[in-house]
Amino acid sequence: MQVIGVGFGRTGTVSLRLALEALGFAPCYHMKELYDRPERLALWRAAAEGRADWTQVLAGYRATLGWPGCAFWPGLVAAFPEAKVILTSRDPAEWYRSAYRTLYRSRFGPDGAPRTPEGRAGEVFAFNEEVIWQGAFGGRFEQPEHAVRVFTEHERRVRAGVPAERLLEFRAADGWAPLCAFLGVPVPDRPYPDTNSAESYRARVLGPGR
Repeated sequence: MQVIGVGFGRTGTVSLRLALEALGFAPCYHMKELYDRPERLALWRAAAEGRADWTQVLAGYRATLGWPGCAFWPGLVAAFPEAKVILTSRDPAEWYRSAYRTLYRSRFGPDGAPRTPEGRAGEVFAFNEEVIWQGAFGGRFEQPEHAVRVFTEHERRVRAGVPAERLLEFRAADGWAPLCAFLGVPVPDRPYPDTNSAESYRARVLGPGR
């Protein structure tokens, strides 16, 4: 493990995943990996119960970003002391609007009723419910002031808990230069990735008209 992303989802983590992979830090663990390879769910559940074996949870990966990893950042930072830590961020109010329209709304069907996926996808969905919406946000994500307070307090704890020399605070608009300088790699001759906008997420995950 070489890079630990500790920022919440909807802070540019998908674009950063593409950037890290282009820089040679592949593969990168991200929420999609848990849905694509749910056989690791038992390991994540053990971590949530205080029995983490991070070398097994993230075996074969060189980086982790977004959920579910960011919920366990203190353990990850301690387990991989040589890894660099990246706090992806954005304006808190913008973050909330984006997260509400995408990640949060994906929990509900077109009729507004809570989704209940079946099979392994349903197990991952339930895990996310426990760790993110009920865990991190205490079941109160629909209260903007509360959700933004959780967001800003998370960032404060990261700044206080990670040595400055290991930490990069990063926004997608910063582009390649600070990221590459932090990781000690050359700047690619291509634009920094710009993907997974709220609109594209909604079209892909929620469907037309949502």
